[in-house]
Amino acid sequence: MAAMARYDLHTHSTESDGTEPPADVVRAAARAGLDGLALTDHDTTAGWAEAAQAARETGLTLVPGMEMSCTSADGVSVHVLSYLHDPEDPALLREVGLARDARLIRAQEMVRRLGADFPITWELVQEHAAENATIGRPHLADALVTIGAVPDRSAAFTEILAGRSKYYVPHFAPDPAEAVALIRAAGGVPVFAHPRARMRGRVVGDEVFEQMAEAGLAGVEVEHRDNPAEERTWLRAFADRHGLFVTGSSDYHGTGKPNPIGEHTTGAEVLAEIERQGTGTAIIRG
Repeated sequence: MAAMARYDLHTHSTESDGTEPPADVVRAAARAGLDGLALTDHDTTAGWAEAAQAARETGLTLVPGMEMSCTSADGVSVHVLSYLHDPEDPALLREVGLARDARLIRAQEMVRRLGADFPITWELVQEHAAENATIGRPHLADALVTIGAVPDRSAAFTEILAGRSKYYVPHFAPDPAEAVALIRAAGGVPVFAHPRARMRGRVVGDEVFEQMAEAGLAGVEVEHRDNPAEERTWLRAFADRHGLFVTGSSDYHGTGKPNPIGEHTTGAEVLAEIERQGTGTAIIRG
């Protein structure tokens, strides 16, 4: 019997907070025996062209994507994965640009606060980001690792950079339901990323799920290491009630996180549904 197709629909490169260039992320997927992947850098599509070329060279399927930063009305950070949207859509570009600019200003203020207690500078943080990447908390975490304040990124977030920390600074990001509507208007397919990741901090209440579904949510990322096992049953039931598909993904960041590529995957049936719904750009098949 033929093996089931496996696609990892949530990965990051040096275009945001991953540690490998887009082409190397694709090659990592190939080495892991995957059939394809989505490149979903934070608030940018800058890695699409490089990843597409690598997909053609390796024979993998590439789903062009992005992970959009959002904030709920009560200040909870939310991420929405967008697949196959038009990368030139003006309304989506505007909101993503505003969030990216706000994140940069936030990072600069957090470095200022950190500098009171740690030997950390903006220049040191910049050394941990690719030339055109928007600097965010993961790059601050890498700088903290470099100076020996923490052993790894995960510890930096847990001990120093989390939302309850005195160093944390909030920043503008669109409302999750608004983001879903923007993605749909741009021809994209919106999926709620790691929605019950309580280990990262507060998660949104059920009413936000309902608002996102009403706005056009297409799917829910259920199989993700940060969703507790007991929450996945609720997430599947929510998806069933609203006719949404469910996905599994690694949230791969190279050496930036312990998540191995292909840790959780999505099958061909869901990929076909994403392709059916997405009208902004095309899947690349190598």
